[in-house]
Amino acid sequence: MIEINDLQFYYQPGDFQLKIPHLIIPKGAKVVIVGASGCGKTTLLHLIAGIKVCSQGCINIDSVNLSQLNEQSRRQFRITNIGLIFQNFELIDYLNVFDNILHCYRLNPALSLTKEVKDNAYHLAEKVGIVGKLKRSINNLSQGERQRVAICRALLTQPKLLLADEATGNLDPANKQRIMQILFSYLEEYEATLIAVTHDYELLNLFDQVIDLKQFSLEENVK
Repeated sequence: MIEINDLQFYYQPGDFQLKIPHLIIPKGAKVVIVGASGCGKTTLLHLIAGIKVCSQGCINIDSVNLSQLNEQSRRQFRITNIGLIFQNFELIDYLNVFDNILHCYRLNPALSLTKEVKDNAYHLAEKVGIVGKLKRSINNLSQGERQRVAICRALLTQPKLLLADEATGNLDPANKQRIMQILFSYLEEYEATLIAVTHDYELLNLFDQVIDLKQFSLEENVK
């Protein structure tokens, strides 16, 4: 379960502020965050991931208070518990597709790169339709293909919390449907929680809960 209390976040300098008095996201929920561009959707995902730290208040994930962890502890918690699908993918240009999927295992000693992990990476690539491109350079992929690489990487560690920032934003309708089915099947298999950001209002009926950030006290500007 995720519980947010008295959260406030400010960019300094700047006029942006995000305030969430209280929010609970149950374990296993499929939650989508919507709102105008610049209202703080991506910022909220980064706060939940521990990439950013709230200026005031606290975020608890399964009784772990992120506000009480130092940067190294937050990173360790993120690596072992959270899968991130970034809006801009965050792929490594000089690595091929397969190595990008495996990258977090090569980077973090907390994760052990085994044959089983490599097999899982292969099967994920097969599920999303990029298994024939594992040896390709990232630079030779379309935006939609890059998106699918990022999704494979996020699922590989089998996280209990999945944070997705426009996970289907670069996909055609057929692949959008395919990816949503894969994500929801993953949630069911691993009893995981999904928090997604989207501008695609056609997807909203697929989720258990819709959080519109305009319900909170927000000031405009960059997200």
